[in-house]
Amino acid sequence: MTTLDEKSIYGPVTSWKTDFDHADPSYNENAHEIWNELRGTCPVAHTERYGGTWLPVTHELVHEIAYDTEHFSSRGVVVATVKPSDLPDAIPAPIGGAPPITSDPPFHQDARRIMLPAFSPKTIEQWEPEIRKLCRELIADMKKADVVDAAVQFAQHIPVNVIARMLGFPPEDGEIFRGFVHDVLESINLAPGQRAEAFMALDAYVAKQVQDHIDNPRDDLTNFLLNAKIYDQPLSLQHVGGSIILLLIAGIDTTWSAIGSSLWHLATNPVDRRRLVDNPALMPTAIEEFLRAYAPVTMARVVKDDYNFHGNEMKQNDWVLLPFPAANRDPEEFENADQVLIDREVNRHAAFGLGIHRCLGSNLARLELRVAVEEFIAAFPDFELAPDEVVKWSVGQIRGPRELPVRINARTL
Repeated sequence: MTTLDEKSIYGPVTSWKTDFDHADPSYNENAHEIWNELRGTCPVAHTERYGGTWLPVTHELVHEIAYDTEHFSSRGVVVATVKPSDLPDAIPAPIGGAPPITSDPPFHQDARRIMLPAFSPKTIEQWEPEIRKLCRELIADMKKADVVDAAVQFAQHIPVNVIARMLGFPPEDGEIFRGFVHDVLESINLAPGQRAEAFMALDAYVAKQVQDHIDNPRDDLTNFLLNAKIYDQPLSLQHVGGSIILLLIAGIDTTWSAIGSSLWHLATNPVDRRRLVDNPALMPTAIEEFLRAYAPVTMARVVKDDYNFHGNEMKQNDWVLLPFPAANRDPEEFENADQVLIDREVNRHAAFGLGIHRCLGSNLARLELRVAVEEFIAAFPDFELAPDEVVKWSVGQIRGPRELPVRINARTL
């Protein structure tokens, strides 16, 4: 059993109903079982950790909060030991520190509109050749090994490289990006001072890259943001930097987790793997089902003022987690919710969120996921979890395998 980070200020979980901790490794390892138990006995769990945190687990409740911008703010989207209200220098609502994901109405809509052209279907589809080439290069590096880590050697490199190229950042900084992902999304239960140090390093890196783009303009997403305007004024450097941080963090971990979870499913479900190998036309519906069944993202909100939510007395500045993966497994919303059906036809899942903050990069994420799975099973039509090896799952609000050792039983290379 994996244990809590030794630097965590919290101890082991004593009850998933009244003392849950989504940064406890056993949470993501056993997420589906935990959600099923809570859904039937305690649909809105609570903990005093992180200064007070709530966890609704039904589709109806998650949907209600996601659409309720009157009582819930997005100025804090990652639950941690530091709340937005603890930071006197934090950019307040409605803008937030990483617009548009940390923005509330009415600013949110205007900030989101700026970025839409960069993530339109037409713009994103142009990246398919680059992504396919990258996947084949990664696979070529693994072609002779009997056991490969499909997460570390494959999935994690794809969004890192793509986002770096889109932003015009050095692709060789991939390890730095992975460190930022860990610091921001996984090391959430550290002492506040340690959290602050991690963000200072991230801010400094982004500021350096932005300044380089100011000094040496080029045609990429960073200069797109530097040239953009809101309310007839250029975006502030804080706005530019915050949006880049959003893309670096949200655009990397979510996608590599979705790729890893999909490959984990195929490694543990040989019938589905053979069906996709034999019938590639199933891929589009399979990808949507993987997104539903293994949705990686849980977002957070901050309670604006004391609020009674279905009998739960939420206090001002309490955290509220929005586990979209739990919503996707709700049997009241999906027939055979816990079965992964790669030919499921009706599939209005919430993998990319609900409400005003539905994922801006969903076109890119779908493309990366589809191409990654297509290329992996084309090269390795038969693979399974490696015997005597351990799958290591992430901790925190993004769920996916961090280490995924698989044994290659057949290859086409």
